[in-house]
Amino acid sequence: MEFFQDPAILLPASFLLGLVVGSFLNVVAWRLPRRMEAELEAACREQAGEEVTHEPNHWFGLKYLITPPSSCPACGHRIRARENIPVVSWLLQKGKCTSCGSRISVQYPVVELLTGVLSLVVAWHFGFTWQALAALILTWSLVAMSVIDIRIQILPDVLILPLIWLGLLLNLDGMFTDIHSAVWGAVAGYLSLWFIFHLFLLITGKEGMGYGDFKLFALFGAWLGWQMLPQILLLSAAVGALTGVAMILFLGRDRSLPIPFGPYLAAAGWIALLWGEEINRSYLQFAGL
Repeated sequence: MEFFQDPAILLPASFLLGLVVGSFLNVVAWRLPRRMEAELEAACREQAGEEVTHEPNHWFGLKYLITPPSSCPACGHRIRARENIPVVSWLLQKGKCTSCGSRISVQYPVVELLTGVLSLVVAWHFGFTWQALAALILTWSLVAMSVIDIRIQILPDVLILPLIWLGLLLNLDGMFTDIHSAVWGAVAGYLSLWFIFHLFLLITGKEGMGYGDFKLFALFGAWLGWQMLPQILLLSAAVGALTGVAMILFLGRDRSLPIPFGPYLAAAGWIALLWGEEINRSYLQFAGL
């Protein structure tokens, strides 16, 4: 194991691993919402009295993320191994399907490269430790959730809820914070945004965020403790507001269209995961507290 503790080995390996995982996260972001939509449609049909055939729940319901192999959405061309090399294949194919020439979204190399870079930063920050492994799992999950939220404005429970429990379990031994801070963080994270949501609804008559945002904030409370929640909320709100204004002014986005809050919350939580204590300490020193 000392082999992987060498930064010259650990950092490139983490980056390459992140590229591969990023390729899989693209699959998750594509297939998971469709699976959720199919399950919702089946539930509605069943509620209406129609006979519905349920598929076997193979591999804890995750088989649909792995099979069948990836194919072109336009022509059904089966993606071969050489066409599925993260970032490289997209560049060599000039962002097009080798069979029908349809455009392949730039999302794919961007997500792969982003996941690679974030994985490298996590490995650089935590080293070859159990903390790094846990942080990588959270990082990869946040990338998948952010992509899904940007595309369809949903934060899936199937990703968030297990991570809340994982954060609490990890903090039984104080991996990122003590267990009392983690439990209260999960409670405070959910209830604080729940309160803000209903207050905004009462004042404006509009929903300012989704219930998935409550759960994502609770997730960060479970992982990092209640002490990190004000920092995460302020940072995500500031970045979200600035981005929204910039999109309206420079990209002509309709201000009535909703902007998903999950990606900003995820980015702020990830920053707090790595540098939250330093940020809080610097603020207290600046404030003279």
